[in-house]
Amino acid sequence: MKIIIISLFPEMFTNVFNISMLKKAQDKDIVNIDYLNLRDYGLGRHHQVDDIPYGGGDGMLLKPEPLFAAIEVAKAKLPLAKVYLMTPRGKKLSQSEVVQIAESNQDMIIICGHYEGYDERVTKLVDEQISIGNYIVTGGEIPAMVLVDSVVRLLPGVLGGQQSALIESFADGRTLEFPQYTRPPVYRNLRVPKVLLNGNHAKINDWRNHHSKKAKG
Repeated sequence: MKIIIISLFPEMFTNVFNISMLKKAQDKDIVNIDYLNLRDYGLGRHHQVDDIPYGGGDGMLLKPEPLFAAIEVAKAKLPLAKVYLMTPRGKKLSQSEVVQIAESNQDMIIICGHYEGYDERVTKLVDEQISIGNYIVTGGEIPAMVLVDSVVRLLPGVLGGQQSALIESFADGRTLEFPQYTRPPVYRNLRVPKVLLNGNHAKINDWRNHHSKKAKG
């Protein structure tokens, strides 16, 4: 999978994407992540990327010209890519959506909004608008990190085993993953449930199913 992220602050992604599973995925050439700095497509000597909204109001909007130019460059590089716009107005990201994106293995172009929003005309070039929740963050960079991380970790060869992905929270409709424990069996008078220590896998599975159904999101 190839991913191009369009952002005013591409440097925000460097540390996040160069550790843990995302680094492993890139080192193994499972995913290739590239960036376009929206400022490079700004207008005039000062590379202007924003302007005041028609009709008045606080804040600034990303202008259409830089957005269109950057998306068109990205599409020239990845002509079959699906274009995602990170926005609070988008469809809330769910695990089922993440699984669909990962299974499609389709290239992605991700647009990070900023300021008070963007000129609505850019949505004509967008395939899907995505939100990571009912709250506002400063820009689309952190939501883009969430989208990339959640998708890339499900690509074949990234996790230690596909079973890891299958039993995770939300993966099979459960609210949350069951509680888990490791050694020692007793720590500061806190004990691991006996059922997990007896080697009876049928009872262990019953216990896990029971507790995953009880969990609340």
